[in-house]
Amino acid sequence: MTKTQSPRHSAPSSFTALVARESDGITLSPETVESSFLPRFDDPAVTIAVDYSSVNYKDALAVTPKGGVVRQYPIVPGIDIAGTVVESDTADIAVGQKVVAHGYDIGTAQHGGYAEFARVPAAWVVPLTTLTTREAAAIGTAGFTAAMSVEALLARGLTPSDGPILVTGASGGVGSVSVDLLSAAGFEVHASSGKKDAAPLLTSLGASTVIGRLPEDPDAKPRPLGRAEWAGAVDCVGGATLAHVLSTTRYGGAVAASGLTGGAALPTTVLPFILRGVALLGIDSVQLPISRRRAIWQQLESDLRPHRLERLTTEVAISDVEPSLGRITKGEITGRTVVAVAGGF
Repeated sequence: MTKTQSPRHSAPSSFTALVARESDGITLSPETVESSFLPRFDDPAVTIAVDYSSVNYKDALAVTPKGGVVRQYPIVPGIDIAGTVVESDTADIAVGQKVVAHGYDIGTAQHGGYAEFARVPAAWVVPLTTLTTREAAAIGTAGFTAAMSVEALLARGLTPSDGPILVTGASGGVGSVSVDLLSAAGFEVHASSGKKDAAPLLTSLGASTVIGRLPEDPDAKPRPLGRAEWAGAVDCVGGATLAHVLSTTRYGGAVAASGLTGGAALPTTVLPFILRGVALLGIDSVQLPISRRRAIWQQLESDLRPHRLERLTTEVAISDVEPSLGRITKGEITGRTVVAVAGGF
C-alpha cells in the first residue's frame, strides 16, 4: 500500500528522544536520533508527532535496574502516546488525525511516547474525536483502566441504589479517575488512600467519604469474611487490601481489580465467592483487543468522559520528567501527570 504523508509535517530525518540505556544501571538521557531509530513493522503502521505522554509506574520501572518490564535496551519509555499522525500506511487512519495509543508493547518492547516522534502498528491506534491530545494523555493507561473497571461494575448490574462503591489506592492514577467516573455516574464513593493530604483532592473529585489505607492493621491476620460494607469496589492495590475488600463486600457485589502494588499474593479464602456470591473481575488494559479498546475510548469521549480531569492532572515538561519517575516509585504522586513532549526538549 502506498504510504500517505503530510508534506509539511512528515517525520524529519532526525529528532530528539529520551532514551533509556543499560550500562552499570539504567541511564535516561535526551538524544538526537535518526529516523531509522523508529521501528519498522510488517503490518501497516503510523508515525505520530507526539504532543503528550504521561508518567506511569511502568515508565518508572522501565528506568529501574531489574524493573522487569523492558525486554531489551535501549528503549524510549512512555507507555502513553497522544499526538497527530504524520505518516500512515493505511487509509483507515489519515494523516492529520489526532490519536492516542497505549498498551501492547509500547514503552516496554517498542519505543514509546518520550520522543518527538513515535511509530506503532495502526492496529494499536485509537482515533480521537472530541478529546484533545492533552486530555487523552491525562486519561492515558491509568484512566483507561479506570474506565474498564467502572464499565465492568456497571455491566455486572451495579447501580447507585445498591450502596457505596469503594475505591482503594484512590489517590493514584487509576483510583483518582475511578472516583471521578463513579461519582459522575451517581454512585456514593468511599475513597481509601494512605496519603492523608489527598483528602481535599478526592473530595473535590466526588468522594463522599475518604478513609485511610485498608486494612487498618496491615499486620492483622486477614478475616475470610468481615462486616459487609460495599456494594462493589475498584481495587488498585491488590494483596492484603484486595483480600480485605473481598471479605467486606456485600452479597452479590463485585470487585474490579487491576493493581498489585500491595503484592501479587491474595491471602483470602473462597468464602466471599461461595457464601456471598462476590465476583472478582480482573482488569487488564495491556492486551485488550483494539476493537474493544476503541469502543471504550468512544465511551470516554461521551458518557464515561471524566468530569473533573483537570483537577487531578499535573503537567511537566519532557526535560523534567525524570524526577517525576522517581517520585511515582516512592508513592509521592497523586492523580495524573501529563508530559508535554512537543517543544519540551
